[in-house]
Amino acid sequence: MSSPSSTPGVSSRLLRGYGPLVGLVVLLLLMSILVPSKPQQRVEAAAASDVGPGAASDSTTGATGDTVAGGTSGGATTGDTTAGAAGGATGGTAQKGAPPAGEGIQPCPDRKEQVPGDPYSPPCIAFSGDNGGATSKGVTPTEIHVSYRVLNEKGFQQTLAELAGASLQDRPEDIKRTVSALAEYFNKRFQFYGRKIVIDFYNGVGSNTDELLGKGRDKAEADAETVSSQLKSFADMSATSEPYADALFRRKVMGFGDPYLSTNWHNQHAPYIWSLAVEGTKVAKLAAEYTIKRLSGPGGKALPAKWAGGSIKDKPRVIASMAPENSWYQESVQAARADTKAAGVPEGPNIEYQLDLGTMSNQAANIIPKLKSQGVTTILCGCDPIMPVFLTGEMARQNYFPELIVVGTALTDTDIVGQLWNQEAAKHVLGVSPLQEPVQPQQTIAYEAYKTVRQDEPAFSVDLIYYQMEMMAIGLQMAGPNLTPQAFQDGMSRYPGRLGPAGFWSFGPSDHTSADDVREIYWDPNAISHYNSKKGAYIDPQPGTRWLPGKIPSGEPKIPVR
Repeated sequence: MSSPSSTPGVSSRLLRGYGPLVGLVVLLLLMSILVPSKPQQRVEAAAASDVGPGAASDSTTGATGDTVAGGTSGGATTGDTTAGAAGGATGGTAQKGAPPAGEGIQPCPDRKEQVPGDPYSPPCIAFSGDNGGATSKGVTPTEIHVSYRVLNEKGFQQTLAELAGASLQDRPEDIKRTVSALAEYFNKRFQFYGRKIVIDFYNGVGSNTDELLGKGRDKAEADAETVSSQLKSFADMSATSEPYADALFRRKVMGFGDPYLSTNWHNQHAPYIWSLAVEGTKVAKLAAEYTIKRLSGPGGKALPAKWAGGSIKDKPRVIASMAPENSWYQESVQAARADTKAAGVPEGPNIEYQLDLGTMSNQAANIIPKLKSQGVTTILCGCDPIMPVFLTGEMARQNYFPELIVVGTALTDTDIVGQLWNQEAAKHVLGVSPLQEPVQPQQTIAYEAYKTVRQDEPAFSVDLIYYQMEMMAIGLQMAGPNLTPQAFQDGMSRYPGRLGPAGFWSFGPSDHTSADDVREIYWDPNAISHYNSKKGAYIDPQPGTRWLPGKIPSGEPKIPVR
């Protein structure tokens, strides 16, 4: 196997580049996929003779590589269960791994996985015959039309880059080229039954920044109407706000990328809306389970806040929740608080804040004194990547060092963001993350996939784009030739559980997002990050141990007290 091509780290590439086309996608899709996992896979071009009948008819290359341990079998997740069991639990009555029904469909005779070496690969399917032609809007006998909204605005990605002292280099044409190249990659390697993904870029009038704050719904509606009436798309790969995703749903266009919306919201928008950003309810309930089982005693008894600092260290825990004020996030927060209350955990305050970049510093300056006056020892933070920068700075200024519990949202569980926080406050951070342990990012699947179809360099956000597109590609293959939104959902329900860089993936009628499991982490300001060789990194106190919902064990974390 050849050595990987040299390239800057994924996170450094991402933070150096502001892609106006991506807008807030880094915030909205970043839950699971910024930092690659260990071990990593490589995707290499193979001879045409190595390609089995499961590949698209025009495919001239295959793929091979090393597989994540347990990734293809779905059995690597630990914690009193297996990943395979999770697949059955979330998929309802659908038979996991079963191919779609239809004439001319059969398992590949030469391999088990569609793309060997890709831990999220669906089972390999061979197909011959009639695909049914125009089975849905945006679907023809030869094409599947997918729109992509182009926006030119400053967002969280650029702000995070500025905080990191990074230059801004990503250009819209880089993003377009990367999306187009990866569409070509999936067209060659996945089974789309004689059809190809066709990306239709268009200039939108909306604003992801406004839409994230609950504004700009009229312009989101206008963009969705363009997609539905003019482009006549089957799906949209840039549905990264609630107003835009909702507008697509009401026009019966599939959307990918919504920002941590609740399970209830997804159920109401089924079978149309899917995302890498994990359902907010799933995140919140895992956070509640962690609080109940790892941070509380029997009957919810308040244990000493042993990982806090200063005057609140070892005081009985008073646990506050914190998340953006938007109603679709607070719905998930309340689900978590209901779980902790039912377990007897004393209710602490719930802090709501605005996702307004211009006021976050002032908001933090007001929030910290309030928490301090209420005796809060522990903050359950379902936060974006920017707010903790200001929160930890204010904590240090006020000599107030509560336990800060991260729950795997919005880059808060990645080294590159933790390194931006005040380190005196950051050493009190612990929690859960769906990400696997980071490695040197020049070996990511996304980068290697791009290089199999292009010789130039991809956009800095290639990993984000790749995994969201792969989720769509999985559904397109598992749906079968009679492609409709409902067939897509039915196919996702049959997808067998897979463990890879973005955590354990399994889908079903009430599971429309990624990452069903988590691992425990804590922040060490003196540890050297595996991916950028700088001080400050998340450490896993139990390497290799991952927990599915309901399987987090009771008992205090085995985390050093500092």
